[in-house]
Amino acid sequence: MSIRLGVPSKGRLMEKTFDWFGERGVDIRRTGSDREYAGAVGGIDGVELVLLSAGEIPRELAAGRIHLGVTGSDLVREKLPRWDRLVQELAPLGFGHADLVIAVPKFWVDVDTLDDLDAAAAAFRARHGHRLRLATKYHRLVREYLRRAGVADYQLVDSQGATEGTVKHGTAEAIADITSSGETLRANHLKILEEAPIHQSQATLFRSLTAPTDEGQDRTLDALSRTLGLAG
Repeated sequence: MSIRLGVPSKGRLMEKTFDWFGERGVDIRRTGSDREYAGAVGGIDGVELVLLSAGEIPRELAAGRIHLGVTGSDLVREKLPRWDRLVQELAPLGFGHADLVIAVPKFWVDVDTLDDLDAAAAAFRARHGHRLRLATKYHRLVREYLRRAGVADYQLVDSQGATEGTVKHGTAEAIADITSSGETLRANHLKILEEAPIHQSQATLFRSLTAPTDEGQDRTLDALSRTLGLAG
């Protein structure tokens, strides 16, 4: 049986993943039309390409339905509790960089740090009778980060659309979101807090720790690791 390699199914993440493997002697490519989630692998035997959304890949790795997968390190940490017991980081790929940050309105002139945010959140609750709302798609990572920082008087609200617009639209007072340049945040009159990002993400090759393998698949994984320069 083949080992299954999950790769993002569209966009620059897919293209850069194809390039990364190609530069190391493994030709992975899409076959058929853009509407067909089919692909092929050349340069090594026994590897099957599985095209998935980047958000699906952590789940498929954790379930053991794919052996290897390329996705953002932020998605693995957000979607998988105790992620390091389910998957192993094999290699950062050097692209898809983005920081998960907390941002507040620029006119909050006295809020530049997490301590400032904690004070502002307490004052907000005293004034309005409810907790400051922070919009995000990254509930697990943000909640743990704020817990470690001692920030308590807030509530997370789910953002399914453009998180940067929630403050302008009045559905949140602050946000936590992924940014690569900060331009969209600045365009929406938001500023990033001074502390280090919650997580610095990039595209990463992961191996499932739950996917069963036989001797032939183990040999294929070893051969692929050597070809990609990951062995040893």
